Order: sequence, then C-alpha cells, then structure tokens
Amino acid sequence: MDDYPLARVYQLLEPGPVVLLTTAQAGRANVMTMSWHMMVEFTPPLVACVVSGADFSHRALKETGECVIAVPAVHLAPKVVAIGNSSGRDTEKFSAFGLTPLPAAEVAAPLVAECFANLECRVRDDRLVPDYDLFVLEVVKAWSDSGQPEPKTIHHRGYGTFAVDGETVTIPSKMP
Repeated sequence: MDDYPLARVYQLLEPGPVVLLTTAQAGRANVMTMSWHMMVEFTPPLVACVVSGADFSHRALKETGECVIAVPAVHLAPKVVAIGNSSGRDTEKFSAFGLTPLPAAEVAAPLVAECFANLECRVRDDRLVPDYDLFVLEVVKAWSDSGQPEPKTIHHRGYGTFAVDGETVTIPSKMP
C-alpha cells in the first residue's frame, strides 16, 4: 500500500449522482449543483446534504426550509457543470442555462423539467448546519419522468472528472 493524499479521500467515497438543488425565496428561484449528499433513512426518505454557507442557495434553504433535489441524466452534464461554476448572486440560472422550472406540489422551490427525477424536500433537521453546513431533508413528494427510461447519472470524481452510471447487476439481498 502507498500513502494516499488526504485531500483526495472524498474522490474515493463520493456516494451518489451529481444532482441539482433548487430553492425559491422572495419570488426568486435558484438552482445549484450538488454532489455531497447521502440517504440516511428509507421511511420516511431522509437525505443529508452539504450546502455550504458560501453558496447562494444556503440562505434560501435555511430561511425557507424547502428545496427540490432534481436528478439529471448524463446528457445534461455540461449544463450541470456550468451551473456549478456560476453563482445565483449574479446569474438567473434557469434562463441562463436553458432549464425549465415547473411548479412543485408541496414546496415553493421549482422542479426541473429536464431532469428525470425531482424530489420535493423540507428541512427535517438543521442542528449540524452551524458546524458542518449539513442539512437533513425529508422527501415529501417525488416525481419521475417516464419519458426518460433507464437514464444514466453522472458521479463526481473530483477536479472536473466524472464517472457515468454503468452496468446494473442484481444480487439477492435482504435489504430493501
């Protein structure tokens, strides 16, 4: 075994697909790219995610307690990266990147029409926000686009490198 740089450990453990997180505050919608998230419970579905205090979306999420996690397929990767490389402080990202906001059923934040899944969320626990910018979200409504069968997701590997969702294997398990 060789030493591995601690600054690159996250590249080994990056858990899930890169997603878009939308918020809405004072009538203004925003969308950001996020890859630091994980499932923490099945029922109800709880998702933990890091939204940095440096991100424009942090304040809206903290103040409204609502967001949407939209899951893009690989064909949206260039837009997803461009969204992540810009700030909602000075860019109206939905129009700048050609995304279509759709009304959600349970929260004020918009769905993203181009994504194959959208999860409407409410903040369930914010006790770790002051120290770690970690929000625990409860998914209160979920949507999927049947017009995008078997979409491939992108997974951040660090420094502009992504893996694309690959072959699916089924191995019997007692887990749901």
